[in-house]
Amino acid sequence: MRVLNCFKAYDIRGRLGPELNTDIAYDIGAAFATFAKLKTAVIGADCRATSNELKAAVINGMLDMGVDVFDIGQCGTEEIYHATDFLKTDCGIEITASHNPIDYNGMKLVGKGARPLDPETEFAHIRKLAEAADFEFPGQKGRLKTRDLRAEYAKKVLSFITPAKMAPLKILVNAGNGTAGPTFDEIASQLLAANAPIEFIRMDHNPDAGFPNGIPNPLLPENQPRTANAVRQHGADFGVAWDGDFDRCFFFDHSGAFIDGYYIVGLLAQQALASNPGAAIIHDPRMIWNTQDIVETLGGTAIQARTGHAFLKAAMRKHNAIYGGEMSAHHYFRDFMYCDSGMIPWLLIAELVSTSGQSLADLVKDRVEKFPSSGEFNFTIKDPKSAIQAVENTLISDGASISHADGLSMGFGQWRMNLRSSSTEPLVRLNIESRADKSLVLEKLALVRGMLENHS
Repeated sequence: MRVLNCFKAYDIRGRLGPELNTDIAYDIGAAFATFAKLKTAVIGADCRATSNELKAAVINGMLDMGVDVFDIGQCGTEEIYHATDFLKTDCGIEITASHNPIDYNGMKLVGKGARPLDPETEFAHIRKLAEAADFEFPGQKGRLKTRDLRAEYAKKVLSFITPAKMAPLKILVNAGNGTAGPTFDEIASQLLAANAPIEFIRMDHNPDAGFPNGIPNPLLPENQPRTANAVRQHGADFGVAWDGDFDRCFFFDHSGAFIDGYYIVGLLAQQALASNPGAAIIHDPRMIWNTQDIVETLGGTAIQARTGHAFLKAAMRKHNAIYGGEMSAHHYFRDFMYCDSGMIPWLLIAELVSTSGQSLADLVKDRVEKFPSSGEFNFTIKDPKSAIQAVENTLISDGASISHADGLSMGFGQWRMNLRSSSTEPLVRLNIESRADKSLVLEKLALVRGMLENHS
């Protein structure tokens, strides 16, 4: 039996050709339909050059299995989440490789109500069926329909704010030539129609499969100066940049400084608890102290979940959490099917800047000083498991707290670190934070970095 390496921990990502092609896409569509006994599905795709042909193949696999399919066209991942719930379909599929290299593509799959698939049972079973590709086709094919739900989606995300609360703001938005531009335009149109006094400056706005300004991944340091310079040039109050399928958004303050997603999690948790006192907030294990401090101070309950959207969404649902955040800039909302959105956060931040009278820089300043962090560093390592074990063996001490809940987390009183293998890329990711000052972060970063580089 063949092995499909495009199946990762909870998503499908693969190099175009041998790892992911139209034949494999067809089999994945048929396998999903078979496993979940689907009757209806909704599907969309990002703007990559191969996304439409892969989408067509998945659709054909489902149609041949008797599934009625709604095609909502080019869209972001969260538009699929919304459409799955809005149309009450049995599942949703987005064809996207998000921020992966240009020779990759992939898929994100959800069940009814945009519920995440269990990685170890449902997702694994779909993989097994797709690898076998031994399907029993029903006598009747499904029907294909097209729908345009963008206006409904925009109405949904705008329900998270009150346009009348908006102060005059100038916001720079960088879609990175990914899929965000047209969707943003609908949101902005509805927002301005509600008389919100906001001026938008758009850059790299039109979808372009060639990504002329680089793969849309604002988390990469080399991609940040382009947005930062534009924020300063236009005198914007803050800047927003999205990844390829815009389920993540990233912020720059008025000076062009990049705001680590970790501190945005804290701001959004604070905002959520202000209107929902005592609620649960979900966070990932990579950096935790700032989020836990804010949540506990405001009387909420901070709950840690494994990194990755499937795990965060499951925890959101289990605890009925009002909000969840990952430092990688995935932000989850109970009232958005417990799913992540890259459009809701910038709307909430714009409202917070408006109502607080503070700049984005001022809103995070004290938190950055109280809990300085390294940001995420990535290392390409041949044997990640042995490298992580070597770091643990070297740093272990009587006073260290250790957790293997998601990679390796070690705490040493005034500083802590998390080291984990990527679920979608051949990388080991390192994060360090402190309760002291930035110099301690830099000292420990150099220490652990040296250990990892010895294994690269």
